[in-house]
Amino acid sequence: MPRGPKGERRPADVNARAVMIAKIATGEIDDAPPTPESEGKNAAAVALGRMGGKARAEGLSARKRKEIAQKAAKARWR
Repeated sequence: MPRGPKGERRPADVNARAVMIAKIATGEIDDAPPTPESEGKNAAAVALGRMGGKARAEGLSARKRKEIAQKAAKARWR
């Protein structure tokens, strides 16, 4: 079953899907992917969330990163 940008179901029937595509092309239906602001999320919080892993990695020492990696590998192979 085809899905839209937010996971909503699209028509499986070829004719119904063609009608939907025509409506999107003419602007009757808005098919743009949602932005964090349109979903009511704080843009600053979204930006911080995107850089979270990188900021955490910069704050860790090489020894601590190695310990975390070994623990993860041990959990995967358990």
